[in-house]
This record gives sequence, structure tokens and C-alpha cells, in this order.
Amino acid sequence: MLSILHSADWQIGKPFARVQDPDKRAKLRQTRIDCIERIGARGQEQAASLLLVAGDLFDSPTPSSSDVSAVCQAIGRLQIPVLVIPGNHDHGAPGSVWHQAFFQAEQQRRAPNLQVLLERRPVVLDEAIVLPCPLLRRHESDEPTAWIRDLDWSLLPGDRPRILLAHGSVQGFGADDLDADEENPASDRNRLRLDPGLVDVVDYVALGDWHGMKQVNSKSWYSGTPEPDRFPRNADYRGAQVLAVRVSRGGLPAVSPVDTGSLHWIQQRVEFREDEDLQRLERNLKEQLGDEPGQHLLLLEESGSLSFEAHRRYEALIERLEAQLLRLKRRGRCGLTPDAAELDQLTGRADDPLITSVARRLQMDLESAETTDPQRALLQQALAELHRCVGL
Repeated sequence: MLSILHSADWQIGKPFARVQDPDKRAKLRQTRIDCIERIGARGQEQAASLLLVAGDLFDSPTPSSSDVSAVCQAIGRLQIPVLVIPGNHDHGAPGSVWHQAFFQAEQQRRAPNLQVLLERRPVVLDEAIVLPCPLLRRHESDEPTAWIRDLDWSLLPGDRPRILLAHGSVQGFGADDLDADEENPASDRNRLRLDPGLVDVVDYVALGDWHGMKQVNSKSWYSGTPEPDRFPRNADYRGAQVLAVRVSRGGLPAVSPVDTGSLHWIQQRVEFREDEDLQRLERNLKEQLGDEPGQHLLLLEESGSLSFEAHRRYEALIERLEAQLLRLKRRGRCGLTPDAAELDQLTGRADDPLITSVARRLQMDLESAETTDPQRALLQQALAELHRCVGL
């Protein structure tokens, strides 16, 4: 059997624009380049003969020269041939990176083991027949695999595994499977038609485009991205790997995920019902982040409310997390609800009737059934600021 590695969606040069700190953005970009070395190490461990990248090696059709040089240098250090097709992010239209003189010179000088497949025609290797379906524009008007249905197989060697390499979406997955969120919108462009008539004549279909690992059918897989770039949407989501594939002519492929990621994208949901919930959150985060918070990105989904004093401690925790983590993304809101003692400190100030009057009015408005949620949030903040200003 032939041993190969299947990967996709490296998206080198991704800007990570929602990360505010430029140093952290630079680290996230560099991590994706560093991942190429880990992919090469996994290839050696698996005794792989080929590394196939199913599109979107770069995040843009016009990456920076520094990214081009770094990628070519990293690929050139690998011990195996690397075959790449353009995806929708780094499509193969005229003027894209693959046609530029700088890339071609760097490829020849630094990465002679790299072959970019820009034509839809069989590539006959000693080990296999590769059937590339490159995207030659961001959104193709035709079906990228259609050309394979017209092949005369009698003109090709019959004893070598046939590997289809494509980038795009497929039918048959539900809405929950769409690999998208508010930062990465879903698209139904570049739809691939993997019908039995096509799948039956090949031995493995290496897919790119969706960033989580997924099996489409007995022969077709999305590898997912080797270094994740988003928070998991569900418990079944799996990123940070390449696929080690053993394939032979006429048989079913044996597919195993092999871990390659170095960063941790984690989610934490918390509902604040009492101040002790903050302590539980701090304990959970300590267990999850360990001693290396700088290797983590955290999505914190928050709801409920805390007392004024606990909320100040929560804000201090948020400040630490934003400093330590590669990224803190917050979803939802933690409100402010004074406990009985804090409310009494504001509304029972006999020596300060103005503060008492304002606090009582704010509290009355908070308890009113006519108060909307945005108004309630503003009133809670006003009470908290009043509490802070009087030095309580």
C-alpha cells in the first residue's frame, strides 16, 4: 500500500485581524509556518511517500514575499515530494502567486520538492496517479471534478492508486456541519459532485475547504487545517491534524488522523448566578490553561450577573486573561446586581440624602417591568459607578 499525508487549508499569511495586539497576530501567523516542520516530522513517522495539500496553502492569491520565502524554505526542508493545488483563497488565476516570478524563483531555489498543479489533467507518478482539481478563480462557474468523468482510463497505468485532489464543498451535510461562524461565513460556491460514478473509479479523495476533519464517504475525507484558526462549534469538531492515508489500487483507504497543532482553542461557558460562580470559573480556567496561557485562545461565553465587588474581581480577571492569552473572545454579557448589603449601603445613607435618592430611583427603574434590557444594563452600570464613586 502507498502511504501519503493529506493536508489542506494552511492559509499562510492569515491576518487574524480581530486580534488587537500586533505581536500576538505575528505569533499566530508564525505558528502556521512553524507547523510545516511538524507536518514533515509526521510524514517521516508514517513513512509517507507524498504530501498532498488540497488547496489554500496561502490565505491570499497575492501573499507577501516574506511568506512566500518562508513557506518555500520550510517545504524545501521536508524529505518528501509535496503536491499542491490552488484553493479559493489562493486560486490559480493569472496574476496570482503561482504565476509570479518571485514565487517561481523561490520554489526552484528553496523547494524543488514542491509541485503546484495548475492544470486539470492526470499527474502520473511512480507511486500513484494524482487527479488534481485546482480552482483557477475564487468562485468557479463549472464543477471542478467534471473533467475526470471524461478520462480514458485505458491510456493510464492500471496498477497505481488513483488519488483525487480537490477543494470545495459537498452536498449531504446539515447546517451544523457547515464550517462557519460569525468570523468565517459559510459559502456554497465551488460545489463538488462526489457521486458514486466518480468515487467508484478512484481510490482516495483528498479534500480541502472545511477546516474541521470530516469523512464524506468511504473514500473521501476533509483533513481539516493542521493548525486551527477558529473555536470549535461542537464537541465533534476536530482540527489540528493531518491525515495519514494508506491506499492501494482497488481497495478502501485506511485513514488515521495525526496531530500537528501547537495552539489550543478552548471554550468556556459560565452563567453567574452567585458570586461563588466566579471562583469556580477561576479554578476551571487554571486547569484548562495550565502554566502556558500564551499558547491558548479562549472563547468565554458569559451570562448572568455578579455583585459589585465580585464584578470588580471579574474585570481584573478579564484584564489578566487579555494580557496572557493569545486571544480572548467574549460572547454574551455579565451583568451587575448588587447584593443586599451593597444596596443597603447606597439606599440607606442617612448622612447623604442625594446619594440615597439617586440610588433608590435607579433601583426602582431596574425593578420596573417596563425597563428594556439595554436600559437595564445601563442602570446596573450607573448603580455600580455610584457605588464605586462613594468609595464603597
